[in-house]
Amino acid sequence: MPPLALIVAVLGSILAGFATPTEAAAVGALGALLLGIGYRAIDLATLREIGESTLKTTAMVFFILIGASIFSLVFRGYGGDEVIASVFEDMPGGVVGATLIVMVVIFLLGFILDFIEITFVVIPIVGPVLLAMGLDPVWLGVMVAVNLQTSFLTPPFGFALFYLRGVAPSSVSTAAIYRGVIPFIALQLVLLVLLVIWPSLATWLPNALYG
Repeated sequence: MPPLALIVAVLGSILAGFATPTEAAAVGALGALLLGIGYRAIDLATLREIGESTLKTTAMVFFILIGASIFSLVFRGYGGDEVIASVFEDMPGGVVGATLIVMVVIFLLGFILDFIEITFVVIPIVGPVLLAMGLDPVWLGVMVAVNLQTSFLTPPFGFALFYLRGVAPSSVSTAAIYRGVIPFIALQLVLLVLLVIWPSLATWLPNALYG
């Protein structure tokens, strides 16, 4: 029940409009800390280790964000967004063809880049152009998010693969782990196809909650 209450507190605060996703993350962190104290699983040494790990991760993300912001600023300063817009408009299929190309590029980048880099570097370049072409921002955001989830599974840099390698016994080879994620990658791609066929899968809940 306590972990379930933590999930409800985080997601419920977002859906109810009490907190932004960033603020809800703080709610989750506080709730997890209280759970750790309640289960007597946290001491000062563990808390210090958690703080240092959080600081390193936050610093890494912000350095990537700063670099990506500079890159995007220079890219736009030299007219890169106009070039992207003209290329997308000239593509066969119009907005459908442009969206397909972007999804394929994001999927392929997931093999070699972390989702943070893709989010901060690629999305600011192609996102505004696709939105200007008339795509629903909620639908596009869900499509990108589902596509980015494949980056956790695609070798050689999928985070989930490293997690599995760390907990799997030595009798399970890395090649077996790579083969094992193929069905899950296929499921993500099937979900993308379903979102294309039925966009309301992505837009129904936000419309029901916020109108």
